[in-house]
Amino acid sequence: MVVCVAEKPTVGQYIAKVLGANTRRDGYFEGNGYQVTWAVGHLCGLLDPNDYNEQWKAWNMSSLPMIPDRFGIKVIDDKRKQFDIVKALVQQADEVINCGDAGQEGELIQRWIYQKAGCKCPVKRLWVSSLTEEAISEGFRQLKDQSDYQRLYEAGLMRAIGDWLLGMNATRAYTIRYAQGYGKDRQVLSIGRVQTPTLALVVKRQAEIEHFVPKTYWELKTKYRDTLFSAQLPAEEDEYAITSLEYGQQLVDSIKEQPLTITSVTKKKGTEYAPRLFDLTSLQVECNKKFSFSADQTLKLIQSLYEKRITTYPRVDTTFLSEDIYPKVPATLNGIKDYFPQVAPLIGAKLPKSKKVFDNKKVTDHHAIIPTGQRPDNLTADERKVFDLVALRFIAAFYPDCEVSTTTVLAKAGDIDFKVTGREILKPGWREVFGKQQEDSEETEQKTLPAFTEGESGPHTPELQEKTTQPPKYYTEATLLRAMETAGKTVDNDELRDALKENGIGRPSTRAAIIEKLYQRKYIVLKGKQIHATEIGIDLIHKIISPLLKSAELTGLWEKKLREIERGDYTAQQFLAELKAMTAEVVREVKSNKAGMQCPVCRKGTIIRGNTRYGCSRWREGCTYAEPF
Repeated sequence: MVVCVAEKPTVGQYIAKVLGANTRRDGYFEGNGYQVTWAVGHLCGLLDPNDYNEQWKAWNMSSLPMIPDRFGIKVIDDKRKQFDIVKALVQQADEVINCGDAGQEGELIQRWIYQKAGCKCPVKRLWVSSLTEEAISEGFRQLKDQSDYQRLYEAGLMRAIGDWLLGMNATRAYTIRYAQGYGKDRQVLSIGRVQTPTLALVVKRQAEIEHFVPKTYWELKTKYRDTLFSAQLPAEEDEYAITSLEYGQQLVDSIKEQPLTITSVTKKKGTEYAPRLFDLTSLQVECNKKFSFSADQTLKLIQSLYEKRITTYPRVDTTFLSEDIYPKVPATLNGIKDYFPQVAPLIGAKLPKSKKVFDNKKVTDHHAIIPTGQRPDNLTADERKVFDLVALRFIAAFYPDCEVSTTTVLAKAGDIDFKVTGREILKPGWREVFGKQQEDSEETEQKTLPAFTEGESGPHTPELQEKTTQPPKYYTEATLLRAMETAGKTVDNDELRDALKENGIGRPSTRAAIIEKLYQRKYIVLKGKQIHATEIGIDLIHKIISPLLKSAELTGLWEKKLREIERGDYTAQQFLAELKAMTAEVVREVKSNKAGMQCPVCRKGTIIRGNTRYGCSRWREGCTYAEPF
């Protein structure tokens, strides 16, 4: 008997139907030589500290760091019934087929089940990017040996162990040393490998805003033939060069009697490419901007569309398609033509095969999120919103490029240069797909200029416009997701963002859960669309002394190593050794840092860290406590 193990019951039903396993049993389907069962997310997890050592049950600083010699797993209590069903089937199977989600977490879920169930038979791997009958059937024709995905499993295992080591040890260390209250009333200071640097990003941005001191400056403009030109000040001066009204007025006085002369008129035709297809993060960003959906809400909606077989696998971090998808595009478009009139011009036409869409080098486990071609029936209103975004991006990818013309006019008045730029869409191309929607974040409004002639001259009206420097903006879920993706760097360019993805904190599939966890622990709150750090969250970040725990860049480097494990460029053994060393160092830092503890002399103040020694917060009141580092 061949036993197939899916990750969820709904997926198990689809697989059973394709295989002809039509008899329903308790916890599985059977028929045609197959038994199809499923997990319900994680059935197994890493052992708790007291499972390794009874002394680790109590939260004592003396027991830290907790570093097991060998990590073990156990069945999760409320998943025992389904695990026992899977275990019984696996133990008597001739062959097992791993039908888990085709990703790092899916691989880990399955491997732990087989280990705990004592699986002895050969295991194959089903790897599909959608749940249509065609995709599942093709996947079963191309089953791989499970050993082909060993590095994927090792990366997932190291991620889980890393989260356990740092989370368990850092949370206990900081809670014991700094938390208020005692016993059951003690506030737990929850620290995580990804959640803490994410919180640190929010806290840092909030501090920048709160400590921002606005500055007034002026911009020099002049109006000529109902067109507003901007002064081009010398390159060595910054954009806020006019920092005094007096200086600005001197500039105005120097040119107001001088004519404005057009010195150059240039027109340049250009091309705008269609927006990229969606990966999970860009879809979450777009849904937050357009519909104010949270990252978690978008993930649940696109996961539902995947499980309804309407869209492809969603937990992806690429915006490209593999080249083998190209022959399937006409059928996909044909499947959604009744829902999108924009498809009509593409039916029967030769579709472009651009490297900006199809590039095998940019695709690893999965391609970008696209429609499967199945009819999008019986969708909720929110599911339809998300599906429309995915479908329209896909359709636009096969429309012609948008052709634009940019006009740049240079002028001079006295010794000051001026400039104005206009833009005109010559052929809308892919923009027709979106109608009046603003599809990207760039300014798309046309600004057509009058016909200027080089050498023409005439009177103009200079003016000073008073401006004020603006503070950074609070993070929204959209901008926080981008910051997590790029390890805190602000990046607008798609190519540069791709280069930074490998060093991002968290993975596309986990970032929404991290943000939700920060909400649940009351470290951050949502005010409108703005994310604000709470006093609890700010206090936690201020207490953390280890840069490892709150640096987006350091955590991003860790993520890079996990990806290198997947590729075979780094070993799990090397990574585990680093993990243990990092954990020990984090605990050592907390143990050796006395700041925040009660003063042993006056018993009223707390220990504070000075430049050369520790002292008491009540030193002004006469407390004499002092101790060198």
